[in-house]
Amino acid sequence: MSLSGSNPKAGTAVRFPDGKLLDATGWKILAALRGDARLSFHELGRRVGLTAPAAAERVRKLEEAGIIAGYRAVIPAERIGLEVVAFVRVLAMNHDRYYERMAAAVAAMPQILEAHHVAGEDAFILKVVAADVHQLERVLAQLTRLGRTVSSIVLSSLVSRDPLLARNDRVPG
Repeated sequence: MSLSGSNPKAGTAVRFPDGKLLDATGWKILAALRGDARLSFHELGRRVGLTAPAAAERVRKLEEAGIIAGYRAVIPAERIGLEVVAFVRVLAMNHDRYYERMAAAVAAMPQILEAHHVAGEDAFILKVVAADVHQLERVLAQLTRLGRTVSSIVLSSLVSRDPLLARNDRVPG
């Protein structure tokens, strides 16, 4: 789930472009759905203190506002044979339409899970998965056509959090 809106100080409500507030009940709904997006509206309502129809309406409004951007299964990459995870920094190049060329290239490579345009020495930081180092090497060969790359292979991950947890002033419990 992706949260949008401003980033207020702790203890204040979040106001979104449509003027609506994400109140304490809304945050509880997000936390409950983050834990189990397959909850029935009856069970969701029970957990957050609403009737099933009221819970359904609140979820619908959160979806319409783009606060709930979708529901998906979490599939660990290593469970489907993608054992290598790497972060690849692509250094900036000075030529026409560089951003557009990079956007098109990463869109065509399904091994790139995330692509971030960043400020600083690097132009892009990419999260890449591969079955093995040979497949990673092929991805890197394609990327080096667009600029100099620096790669870091992940040995282990200490934490991977849902963005909602970063709003710990909002998440009950």
